[in-house]
Amino acid sequence: MIYEINIASLDETKDLAYKLANLLEAQDTITLEGDLGAGKTTFTQALAKGLGVMKTVNSPTFTIIKQYEGRLPLNHLDVYRLSEGDEDLGWDEIFYGEGVSVVEWAHLIEEYLPAERLAIEINRIDENKRRFNLKPIGKRYEQLCKELLK
Repeated sequence: MIYEINIASLDETKDLAYKLANLLEAQDTITLEGDLGAGKTTFTQALAKGLGVMKTVNSPTFTIIKQYEGRLPLNHLDVYRLSEGDEDLGWDEIFYGEGVSVVEWAHLIEEYLPAERLAIEINRIDENKRRFNLKPIGKRYEQLCKELLK
């Protein structure tokens, strides 16, 4: 099942991310797909704030992964620049450690992703409007979506 959420403003995007952050647990994985400028990093910044991350969160495009401390550690990955999908960056430690992982351009490392996760596709409608398609993969994430959309 895919849950579609239409967002009309930056504040609504932040609200969605904050609410999701409050539901997350260690080892949760969120994948983000969407064109450049769709709002993947903006969503992650708000999610990080909701997790209590105090540092400024920006795209890890040139470093691939950045880690932040909050209520739960946050692993923010942008795998867009990985030339080969078979690079081992310590996937098990990233996905099965104490933190939450957010992966931008996740389709590039599909074979390393946890079997269960929340896949989010962000589509840019116009300057402010976005369509979020949430696809829960696994029972944990199905329940998480139900809680999120109450």
